[in-house]
Amino acid sequence: MVLLLRVVVLARDARSSRICRYSALLLTGIAAYVVESAPGFRALDLHWRLPIHLVSVCSPAAFWMAMAALFVDEFRERWYHALAWLVLAMLGGAEMFNRSMSIGIVHSALSLLLILLGVWHALAGRAADLVEGRRRLRILYAVAVALYTMLIIASDWLWPGGLSAAPLSLANAIGLVTLIFLFAVLGSPPAAMEQLEPASIPTNTPALARAGPPQSLGHDPAAAPPATGADAALLQALRRLIEHGRIYREPDLSVASLSQKLDIPEHRLRRLINRQLGHRNFSAFINGYRLADAETALADPVQADVPVLTIALDAGFGSIGPFNRAFKAHTGLTPTDYRRARLDGA
Repeated sequence: MVLLLRVVVLARDARSSRICRYSALLLTGIAAYVVESAPGFRALDLHWRLPIHLVSVCSPAAFWMAMAALFVDEFRERWYHALAWLVLAMLGGAEMFNRSMSIGIVHSALSLLLILLGVWHALAGRAADLVEGRRRLRILYAVAVALYTMLIIASDWLWPGGLSAAPLSLANAIGLVTLIFLFAVLGSPPAAMEQLEPASIPTNTPALARAGPPQSLGHDPAAAPPATGADAALLQALRRLIEHGRIYREPDLSVASLSQKLDIPEHRLRRLINRQLGHRNFSAFINGYRLADAETALADPVQADVPVLTIALDAGFGSIGPFNRAFKAHTGLTPTDYRRARLDGA
């Protein structure tokens, strides 16, 4: 009941918030599993069991998408998300009528893959995440759900009756209570989720000046209180390192290395960039300067014969692939097309 109430609350903001949308989807799947794992469920008529079972078995796909929506700023729904959901539903439906080992293996393998993808979304970008509350949620959400879901999959194969069997029923109950507490009690309400929800991507060049809007995903820095005292001094030091020292050209630059150069703790640097400059991701923040540098070089007639790879490496990118993808996402053009358009129009 607590889970369903939580779903109702999240559903109110599902249209405007993708975090709410996919969180509600995941909680619905967990609620369906709670019902399905209850004693006596198998005695119900097939017409009642089938829809609940289908929602339940699609939980790994919902987990994958919920983790991506929550932790990947540039996440967008793709066709393969719907395909994974559909395949899980088909396999779950087939299992209701045919308890084939081959179907069970494919279903378990796909479920495990989607869970691992969700864990990867949650953990891969933690080092560059500048939103402190979201950094804490990454491990809490991903690990708790992943461990419990993998326990479900393993129990179905290792013990007759799975988690409903007597030796594991207590562990199952504890796990369910933990998940309910995690998502229904500790889960962020819609008001708090607004702080985690990525804003639109501005198209202007990066600026450390407080009046300038951010290049990367994030809130409007004009909404933040002006930096004073030590924070104002740190912003000036950061400006010197980036705009004058061009430290962004170091390909291995990270929050840790930049905080060492500024001689401040990492958490303070993350908070400074996030709250004062409106950036949510350190890599996107630094890449904004790298892309602006590359744009200038590509539009410079003097550098018309300089290879694109050289420009990318000089700007701080480690290889041509990430540079091409980031540049096209930023400008809508490949580096070569951008150079041609700018030089032909000069």
